[in-house]
Amino acid sequence: MAALTYEGCNFLRQRLVLSTLSGKRVKIRNIRSRADEPGLRDFEASFIRLLDKVTNGTRIEINQTGTVLFYQPGLLCGGSVEHECNVQRSIGYYLEALIMLAPFMKNPLKAVLKGVTNDPTDPSVDLLKATAVPLMKMFGINGEGLEIKVVKRGIPPGGGGEVHFSCPICRGLKPVLFTDPGKIKRIRGTAYSVRVSPQMANRIVDSARSILNKFIPDIYIYTDHMKGASSGKSPGFGLTLVAETVNGMLLSAELASTPQGQGDPVLPEELGKNCAKLLLEEIYRGGCVDSNNQSLALLYMTLGQQDVSKTLLGPLSPYTIEFLRHIRDFLQVMFKIETQKADEDEQKGGDKVLMTCVGVGYSNISKSHK
Repeated sequence: MAALTYEGCNFLRQRLVLSTLSGKRVKIRNIRSRADEPGLRDFEASFIRLLDKVTNGTRIEINQTGTVLFYQPGLLCGGSVEHECNVQRSIGYYLEALIMLAPFMKNPLKAVLKGVTNDPTDPSVDLLKATAVPLMKMFGINGEGLEIKVVKRGIPPGGGGEVHFSCPICRGLKPVLFTDPGKIKRIRGTAYSVRVSPQMANRIVDSARSILNKFIPDIYIYTDHMKGASSGKSPGFGLTLVAETVNGMLLSAELASTPQGQGDPVLPEELGKNCAKLLLEEIYRGGCVDSNNQSLALLYMTLGQQDVSKTLLGPLSPYTIEFLRHIRDFLQVMFKIETQKADEDEQKGGDKVLMTCVGVGYSNISKSHK
């Protein structure tokens, strides 16, 4: 069986995660071959090491300049894993991929990830805790152990955060029909501040509420101020907002302050207002899964039982579109995509996309039989 061949450094995580699940070898060429510093970056090498820790028998070959990567996946073994994530990217970058793989391990996964918990580019740990975990439960991955716990916060550039992620194993995923998101009934959020005045978090909350209170009364934003050893190595603050619909669907948005010494500092009032506007933008886009978790939902639909799954999504993000192409390459599943135009009278936001597929009936082959 010839390896699937790709070019370039983009979508590295998607390719390696799908390769691990499907058992197909993958070869990626020309990784930043024209850049001043060619080859894999440190955070990508760190990601590959993490995959090596949770699998058994994985073969990885990288050439001397780091521009060619050959990956032959092994079996997902899980168990207890501790990993020092690179501070160039946040723990969310690594955790997103782990969430995709965790239900199909041989032993329940207990991962301790250290590094940056909140940064402006990647989805933060708070966001994944508030949206990805409930999404996993909807697909039938539940049990005692499913949780993401922030033990210490770490803000770039210093990092120093710590996150515990545990996930039970699951025999197979159940098919879902998410076709009606319903109206928003409440908004919850977390405003965090570390190594700055605790008043910062309150200022963020007040400014976010000043916008959201016009739409809905049921808003509660927790303030989380970590002190001492659990506050990491750098100062910073930020906000995560999650809107819950009547049918239990979650839409989220978040913002983090600019890291110390990089770019213009941001005021907590502005951050709160901008984050509230981002949440309203996400609600306008709508759908049953927010844009951060589109690819996770589509992957779980693909791996579900051999039955039809349907999900209504907002406009697909470029990342999700590429993910659909990769699903076609690795798992030979094509989605039926129907656009649903928004009615002006109903005022339900932007155009939606109804995604339909038949699962491949992926069962957990690594699971140990008692």
